[in-house]
Amino acid sequence: MLTCGIVAGPLYIVMVVLQMATRAGFDISRHSASMLSNGDRGWIQIATFAVSGLLFVAYAIGLYRVPGPGRWGPPLVGVFGSGMVAAAVFSADPADGFPPGTPTGPPTTMSWHGTLHLLVAGIAFLALICACFVFARRFAAAGRRGWAALSTVTGAIFLAAWMSVFALQAARAANVAFAIAMGLILAWTSLLAAHQRRRADR
Repeated sequence: MLTCGIVAGPLYIVMVVLQMATRAGFDISRHSASMLSNGDRGWIQIATFAVSGLLFVAYAIGLYRVPGPGRWGPPLVGVFGSGMVAAAVFSADPADGFPPGTPTGPPTTMSWHGTLHLLVAGIAFLALICACFVFARRFAAAGRRGWAALSTVTGAIFLAAWMSVFALQAARAANVAFAIAMGLILAWTSLLAAHQRRRADR
C-alpha cells in the first residue's frame, strides 16, 4: 500500500498539468485546480480527485502498518486523502471566466457544494500541513535531521503559500505560489512513501 503513496502525488500533478495545457480559458494564476471540475470535461478532474484521494487513503493504511510513523502521522494523511475524495463529490463553483462563458470575477453567490468543497479542502490542507510537522518531529527524535528539515520546510512553505492566497486576496502571484507549493508538498508525500517502503523491505 505504500506504493499507492508513491503514485498518488505524481498522478494528481500530471493530470492537473495536462488539463492546464488543454482546457480552454484556464489560467493557474487566476483559477484554482479545483475549478477544473466544471465544464464538459470536468469529470476528468473529479476522477483525479477521487482516484488520488483513494490512493492517499490506501497510503495512510500502509503507513499505519509500518513501524515508526507514530500515532498521528498516518491518520492525518488519511484525512487528506478523504478530503480529496470529498472534493470530488462536492465540486468547486465556476468563477472568473472559467469555464468559458462564466462571468468575470468571483461568484456573486456560493452553491452548497461549493461551500462544502472549500470546507473539505481546508480540512485536507490543514491535515497535510500537520502531517509534515508530525513526521518532522518523529524524524528529529530518530536523529534523521535531513528528513526532519525537509518535512518542516515543506509544511512551512505550504502553510505560508496557502495563507498568502487569503492575505493577498487571490492575487496572481499568490495563486501561482500556492500551485507550486502544492506540487512541493505532494512530492514530499511521494518521497516519504518511498522512504518508508525501503524501510519496510529491509
